[in-house]
Amino acid sequence: MNEEEQEARAAIARVDALSTHHDPVHGGVRVRWRRFGRDTSRPPLVLLHGGHGSWMHWLRNAEALSAGRTLWLPDMPGFNESDAPPRVPPGEDSLPPLLNALGGTLDQLIGAGTPIDLGGFSFGGLTAARFAVRRGAIRRLALVGSGGHGTLRRMTVEMINWRSAPDSERERAALLHNLAALMLHDKAAIDALAFEIHDISCHGTRFRSKEVSLSGGLQQAIDTLGVPTLLLWGEFDVTADPRPLVARLVAEGPGREGAVIDGAGHWAQYERADEVNARLLQFLA
Repeated sequence: MNEEEQEARAAIARVDALSTHHDPVHGGVRVRWRRFGRDTSRPPLVLLHGGHGSWMHWLRNAEALSAGRTLWLPDMPGFNESDAPPRVPPGEDSLPPLLNALGGTLDQLIGAGTPIDLGGFSFGGLTAARFAVRRGAIRRLALVGSGGHGTLRRMTVEMINWRSAPDSERERAALLHNLAALMLHDKAAIDALAFEIHDISCHGTRFRSKEVSLSGGLQQAIDTLGVPTLLLWGEFDVTADPRPLVARLVAEGPGREGAVIDGAGHWAQYERADEVNARLLQFLA
């Protein structure tokens, strides 16, 4: 392990040490939750990570967003340190078992019906919207680079199946390729920390999220929910055409705000953490 890798792992460990770990079980599925912050004067904030992700998708946001409230970050069922949800028969919606375990364990931690603010990134954006409809008691919803929008994607570079790589060197090269192709725009942002998060999270993924993200349903969910909603996409997000998408979604419902984060790719809250943190704090205030 080189010095940059050591520093990346130390950075993850430092933020992790600010949290307390909780492992409630619902329906036989254990879900690892991390709690940051102790201020209970405002509704807790729950943030969901993206596909091939983990709580670390929010590593550069946890401290800022928990400064004045309690923040809960799960590894969703089927990801990183949580158990996998039950499988569904071929052709059935795979998300309900995940939502059942997520909601049941959250209720154990904060109480059923407790109002929350909710956010999500990528696959976690669509998951958050559908979770909000199912659970209720949502005060505000904030989505970053959300999946499920059902519109044009701008992928021009093919992803590489890193799981089929014949050795560790080529596996690492494939993971780096995918990080640049999908997640981050600025090559300088692909640092040792970004790779460490991506590497750990990809290896811990046992849930097929891509089909869910491509299935649509985001607009229907936020229309049904009808709460104040923030919609953020990075300027260079290849999973969407951000400007017309944000404009349309904001125009089609009351209480919605939207913005395109200049210079950011898909993982905007990592690549432009300060700006995303400021926008989230302003919206959730």
